[in-house]
Amino acid sequence: MSASLSRVHLRVRGYHLDGYGHVNNARYLEFMEEGRWDFFDQHPEMIKELHQAGRAFVVVNLNIDYLAAARQGDDLEVMTGIIDVGERSGLCHHRIVRKDGAVIARADLTFVLLDMRANKAAAIEGEVREALAALTLGKEAFSV
Repeated sequence: MSASLSRVHLRVRGYHLDGYGHVNNARYLEFMEEGRWDFFDQHPEMIKELHQAGRAFVVVNLNIDYLAAARQGDDLEVMTGIIDVGERSGLCHHRIVRKDGAVIARADLTFVLLDMRANKAAAIEGEVREALAALTLGKEAFSV
């Protein structure tokens, strides 16, 4: 495995909009989740490592900066990658960019690995840590 940046392309549809005609803030969570699913689709071995270790990737905090409005018909790119892995948590970064280059939103998501048997956060160690560390990249990879 090597450091990786997921890139998902999507078009803003009418059902993404709120009463003001721009993408509802809650929809960005869904766009970012799509980016995470794509990230793990690109790294099925990571999911296998987690399952074999009895661990699950769990979101514990998400901080989003909304920077510009996206409207119906806009083409967006959702970039997703892991930027840090600590002893007990990791950091995933998202950036949503409109086709014209405008950064629409960016977010830092903190995750832990849940020990499925004990139902509590577990240390990030061993082969799982090595696998996550190999996927880690810097925020500079998100520059547009």
